[in-house]
Amino acid sequence: MTAATSTPLITPRQLRRTVLLVAALNLGYFFVEAAVALRIGSVSLFADSVDFLEDTAVNLLIALALGWTIHRRARMGKLMAVIILVPAVAALWQAVTKFGDPHPPEVLSLALTAGGAIIVNSVCALILTRIRHHGGSMSTAAFLAARNDVFANAAIILMAGLTAWVHSGWPDIVLGLGIVLLNGSAAKEVWDVAEEEGLAAKALAGEAVDDD
Repeated sequence: MTAATSTPLITPRQLRRTVLLVAALNLGYFFVEAAVALRIGSVSLFADSVDFLEDTAVNLLIALALGWTIHRRARMGKLMAVIILVPAVAALWQAVTKFGDPHPPEVLSLALTAGGAIIVNSVCALILTRIRHHGGSMSTAAFLAARNDVFANAAIILMAGLTAWVHSGWPDIVLGLGIVLLNGSAAKEVWDVAEEEGLAAKALAGEAVDDD
C-alpha cells in the first residue's frame, strides 16, 4: 500500500496503453519462439514460447478489466493465476512425450532464440515496473510473468551450453520441468495477492471476513 502511494500516479489510459504494448511484444515473439522450438524439438523453448502467449493473455485481460471494482479485480487476479499454469501443463506434456527419445535440440538456434527472448522479456519487465503497483493483482501478474521469463531464458542459454557438452536431450527436459515449477510459484503469488484483494473488498462492503 505504501509502495503504491509513493510511486507516480498512473492514469487508466496510460496503464491500458502500457499493457497493450507489452501484449503486442509478447504475441510477436511467441510466433518466433514457437516456430524455432518445434523445428529443433526443444521442450524448454516450447514451454517458454507458451509463456509469451500466456503473457499476451494476461496483459490483454488487464486492459479489459480497467475500471472494474476491487472485487472484480480480485476475481480476475485468480483467473490470471490459473492462466500462468497453462505453460506449465504444456511443458509437462512435451517433457513426457520426449522421455522415450531424449535427442538434443539444435544448440545454436536454441541459444540465439533464448537470447532474443531475454531482450523482449527484459524490455517488457522494465515497461511494467512503473505500473506493477497499479491495478492490483492484475499488474502484479503481468510483472511477475515478465520477470520470471527473463530468468527462464537465461537458464535456457546455460542449458544450451550444457547440451553441447553432454550431447543429450535430458538437460532440455529437466529445464522444461523447472519452468513448470517457476510458473507454479508465480501463480501462487498472484493468487495470494488476489485473495488479499478479495478480503479487502469484503471489508469495504462491510461483510464478515473469515480469519481462516
